[in-house]
Amino acid sequence: MLMPHPDAMTARANSEEEGVPVSVRIRERLRAARKRFHANDNIADFIQPGELEELLDEVTEKMQAVLDSLVIDTRSDHNTEDTARRVAKMYIKEVFAGRYVKAPAITEFPNAEHLNELMIVGPITVRSACSHHFCPVIGRLWIGVMPNEHTNVIGLSKYARLAEWIMSRPQIQEEAVVQLADLIQEKTQPDGLAIVMEATHYCMAWRGVKDMDSRMINSVMRGVFLKDANLRREFLSLLPRQASA
Repeated sequence: MLMPHPDAMTARANSEEEGVPVSVRIRERLRAARKRFHANDNIADFIQPGELEELLDEVTEKMQAVLDSLVIDTRSDHNTEDTARRVAKMYIKEVFAGRYVKAPAITEFPNAEHLNELMIVGPITVRSACSHHFCPVIGRLWIGVMPNEHTNVIGLSKYARLAEWIMSRPQIQEEAVVQLADLIQEKTQPDGLAIVMEATHYCMAWRGVKDMDSRMINSVMRGVFLKDANLRREFLSLLPRQASA
């Protein structure tokens, strides 16, 4: 039996995809691979070259429909004339970019000096959005690392880059710090890892009860930070008492 030429198969596949929204194509790949695509999941592996621009166009069109439904005359209002495009670009290329791009490249070095003392990085600025209302979550976090002779050493700025990648997607703070801890644990393999995050949630400050003074603080402790109360106490004592004041 004659097999179709690969070019013919590609052409047929491209023809079948014509007219199918790019979001549908990406979603079908995710489902075929049985991969989750919740708000705080990264889906970069399922986006093909050129599709982010297509997605930007699609979201722009949908955002324009939202503005129309809000009865905003974007055709004669010069302030909102390009708002749909600006909002789409903001979501895909900025505030939710952590969903659509791969993790930043991180160079890891061996622990040549066999460092084994507590190291704290922070405060690292956090900018995210709650996945309930897409309102900003703004705050800071601190990362404590207890290395061992086998721990991979990464540059201080890389902790901030990893945090930004995790936070640049719709998040729930409790889940965000766990995702970040998992990522740093995988990259560095320390004896212990601790993260404390403090943030203002504008879904509570900007809307709802409109309480501007409330903040959420949570932590993740791994390894020796869980087992050694003195080490945990040392880490917490070195953090500013009023971190966001």
